[in-house]
Amino acid sequence: MTLKITRTERSTPARQFTVLLSPTRRGARLARLLTSAQLGSWGMESETAAQIVAELAANATVHGRVPGRDFRLDLAVEDDGKRLRIEVTDTRSDRLPPGPGAVAVPASDSEAGRGLLIVEALADRWGVMFGPVPRKTVWAELDLVP
Repeated sequence: MTLKITRTERSTPARQFTVLLSPTRRGARLARLLTSAQLGSWGMESETAAQIVAELAANATVHGRVPGRDFRLDLAVEDDGKRLRIEVTDTRSDRLPPGPGAVAVPASDSEAGRGLLIVEALADRWGVMFGPVPRKTVWAELDLVP
């Protein structure tokens, strides 16, 4: 008798990019520039994704900063090229941002507090994942096909 074992594994995205960056303004700027460069090398439009990365990276450097710990940027084209997933992970899980639909609109004269509103407006989907401790990840997805 012949026993045949098959195992189904989730396929890794054909296009994936990951980088660790310092939790500084320079690191946030570099995250945006690397996103534009990487998506350009993949032959993809990058303006919307770069804006989302800029907002998430800025939040990671301001609200998720822990001295001596970097934040991580992940870009992946998933679902056979139909979706771009952006993830920014920091090491400050004790400060979770509000989730989709729960972001408060700041006062009109406020100079801060609009980053997640911009992400909510630009992304097709976004959310927050907790863990593993001490990490949190804020992710956003863009549909690549209309």
